[in-house]
Amino acid sequence: MIDLFASQITYLKGVGPKKAELLHKELGIATYDDLLNYYPFRYVDKSQVLSIRDVVSDQAYVQIRGKVMSVDSSGEKRMRYVIVTVQDSTGTIDLVFFKGLRWVISHFTPGKSFYVFGKPSVFRNKFNFVHPEIEGDTGEVRVVSGPRLEGIYSSTEKLKNAGLGSRGIGFLVRELLNQGVNQIEETIPEYLTTRHLLMNRRDALVNIHFPEDATKIPLSTQRLKFEELLFIQLDMLLQKKNLQRKIPGQVFSQVGPLFLEFYEKYLPFELTGAQKRVIREIRMDLKSGTQMNRLLQGDVGSGKTLVALMIFLLAIDNGFQTCLMAPTEILANQHFNSITSFLKDMDIEVALLTGNTKKAQRNHIHKRLLEGSLNLLIGTHAVIEEVVQFKNLGFVVIDEQHRFGVEQRARLWKKSEVLPHVLVMTATPIPRTLAMTLYGNLDVSIIDELPPGRKPIKTVHFFESKRLRVLGFMREQIKLGRQIYVVYPLINESENLDLKNLMDGFENIQHDFPLPEFQVSVVHGRMKADEKEFEMKRFVEGKTDIMVSTTVIEVGVDVPNASVMIIENAERFGLSQLHQLRGRVGRGADQSYCILMSGNKLSAEGRKRLEIMVKSNDGFEIAEADLKLRGPGDMQGTQQSGVLDLRIANLAQDGDLIMLTRKVAETILEKDGQLADPENKLLRDQIVKIRKQKRNWSRIS
Repeated sequence: MIDLFASQITYLKGVGPKKAELLHKELGIATYDDLLNYYPFRYVDKSQVLSIRDVVSDQAYVQIRGKVMSVDSSGEKRMRYVIVTVQDSTGTIDLVFFKGLRWVISHFTPGKSFYVFGKPSVFRNKFNFVHPEIEGDTGEVRVVSGPRLEGIYSSTEKLKNAGLGSRGIGFLVRELLNQGVNQIEETIPEYLTTRHLLMNRRDALVNIHFPEDATKIPLSTQRLKFEELLFIQLDMLLQKKNLQRKIPGQVFSQVGPLFLEFYEKYLPFELTGAQKRVIREIRMDLKSGTQMNRLLQGDVGSGKTLVALMIFLLAIDNGFQTCLMAPTEILANQHFNSITSFLKDMDIEVALLTGNTKKAQRNHIHKRLLEGSLNLLIGTHAVIEEVVQFKNLGFVVIDEQHRFGVEQRARLWKKSEVLPHVLVMTATPIPRTLAMTLYGNLDVSIIDELPPGRKPIKTVHFFESKRLRVLGFMREQIKLGRQIYVVYPLINESENLDLKNLMDGFENIQHDFPLPEFQVSVVHGRMKADEKEFEMKRFVEGKTDIMVSTTVIEVGVDVPNASVMIIENAERFGLSQLHQLRGRVGRGADQSYCILMSGNKLSAEGRKRLEIMVKSNDGFEIAEADLKLRGPGDMQGTQQSGVLDLRIANLAQDGDLIMLTRKVAETILEKDGQLADPENKLLRDQIVKIRKQKRNWSRIS
């Protein structure tokens, strides 16, 4: 049977090649199925039809039904308008049009009846509608007809100019349903729809677009959200099963001399219980004989790098090379400096490869990698270049992996005949609901303790009126030998935004902290890499007291002596970013502080964010709050993974449903691991269809 919904949208009545191209470019709608699954984001009530005599001027949008009595064109040449007078059994009212006059005159002929929807206004003591929505009352029997709740669809200016605003899209959906409603097939087995009280798919799709009444909207929405999330969870769990079953991994059988030497002699502090637990979880994976794909979550400063280093040593003890890939040169340098400092008394070859590595040094690194004498390569995107080849790559760490494209990460795996074990690290705490959809095919480890001796950062919020108090506190901290970050949202002054900017702030700080008593560094994204490196190095070495910066220091700068983070216009930052910035301090034994500066006027949401920051140091709690306030957005580079191209579910609002569908998917696969049972045929067919529509990246985290 031919799948009608696989048809290209250009063939739908009312579309054609030009509109099809626009729909694809503007909304990603290329097929009938894409249009069917393009849902309204709200509804207006057209279920009520008022009598004309009941229309009053202070009403919101209302609907009437009337017969055209007359069409009059008035006004001068440049200011012409048309008045259409319609009548029902209770009175008359005027419809006033200033645009599209030829269409109005040709469309409205006396005797025709229409539904009219608009906001009533008054002119010369008489009610009228200016440019109302019009729908012909033809009396045809169609899928949906007559007064109703009408869905409002997101559109764009280009689409509106082509007649494809919300109503235009609605007309196309109606045409599609009239043509193919009986070909809509079920995707969920009856035992699931019955158990979870779900509307059937055909009714859900009809009612999400054209609800019979208001009660049908939540029922159809629940059904379609359940379906969308269930198939994401099933797909993820099947990928995970396939990874565990099909892809062999190197066996790291021994805990060797390098690991033991480091643990006994050079470990900088006692591992936390969480670090020990995570190392055990990873060790179990590395002994299993299948490739490890594990996500390591840990708040800022929780000791993820030390865990990664110990697994590097384990891999090297077992005869394998290792690699760490970071998204920025700053972060790669930070890892290199940190790891080489840990290993300074051990005989282990470590190299750094970035875009700025000199050619001679690059060639030397390439040679040592091929020989197998280079044990650990740390770098940026440079490590995935074709010329970089390993002799025996066994273990890979990807830091902040959401900042890499999927294909970029895949190129690392191809550098080994047997796929290396993979540890994905992130310092961005991920809410559980988001992790279940983003990383559902990975095992997850969490470091939820800070190393011993770390004191919680004290966070306070000050309005601009407290500026002098803050300056006094800065002077006190510098006299105690501490260092300070001051972060701005902008580099230069903006005509459109009333925000503090870095350059003015730099000048003010130099005025408030005159040289040579105080030294100030400045770092921002427009500086050349070597200039940034020079300024950061001065701060790291303690040669400057204050670093004035934009958010380029959000990740990668580790200065234990820096104890104060001041964030200007803090209300302009998201919660996760504020938490990341705060994490730049509190890395030493001294009490650290985060000062959130804001203007005196705050939005309700801005005030809420700052209150959350003052109240909590828990990254996971903050991430959950951020998800609720802002939605998932692009928290984890979702445009690269395709996982979160959600059509109707909302990760910020549908946490309970995500948990439910995860449990349902796990239960199904416990009984029928490959969806081979006849009762699960619909599920199996839908998974096959989904995978055909996207490239399969299931092998690469």
